[in-house]
Amino acid sequence: MSSPKVLFGFHAVGVRLKTAPQSVIEIYYEATRRDARMRQFLERANEAGARLIEADNLRLAKLCGSHGHQGVAARVEPVAQIHSLDDLLDAVTGPALLLVLDGITDPHNLGACLRVADGAGAHAVIAPKDHAAGINATVAKVASGAAETMPYFMVTNLARTLGELKERSIWITGTSDDAPKTLYQVEFTGPTAIVLGAEGAGMRQLTRKTCDQLVRIPMHGAVESLNVSVASGVCLYEALRQRGL
Repeated sequence: MSSPKVLFGFHAVGVRLKTAPQSVIEIYYEATRRDARMRQFLERANEAGARLIEADNLRLAKLCGSHGHQGVAARVEPVAQIHSLDDLLDAVTGPALLLVLDGITDPHNLGACLRVADGAGAHAVIAPKDHAAGINATVAKVASGAAETMPYFMVTNLARTLGELKERSIWITGTSDDAPKTLYQVEFTGPTAIVLGAEGAGMRQLTRKTCDQLVRIPMHGAVESLNVSVASGVCLYEALRQRGL
């Protein structure tokens, strides 16, 4: 059995209460905070039968390793996850939509990407085990609950995984500032994996060579590129638009 972990922030804890209330061991809350948001949260926690424990800001900060807890933290048991990308893809109905992150090491960026992917209805986010951020409390906080709902697969060999996706007829579209076409000039209606690299460095060369096509996001201002989570949103929602969703 895996050890309990800590979630913090209204969104992260609230989503766990909604999706798997039985996994919540206990919730710590800042007793001095009595605003409407806290009252509504505590009502939902009581309705879910969660154990509530009063705590001060210092105790919450130590528990979370962060002062960004919003006055709420929870110790939770791990919930059952789909452990195989193959199992997930076998269960997908309709054209798959995947987000692939190559070299995203900032947990804030990963959390934001998971939130965008969840909002756009992507089926999974994929990243290499090396040179990539894993799921931690900061990621869960920034993801606003999406770390609990969006499957995140860290693979040993990203290029090999992309090759396996191709065998499933999933089209691999990479993003690059020097691509000849914009994302508005290609189709995303079929099974698609959209690959984004880290800001500045971009995708690694082997990842780039594995892609079926490269596209760029048009940039008309002074800045040369977008934050990776913003770029993820632009690309995923263009796929959504093309699919009429």
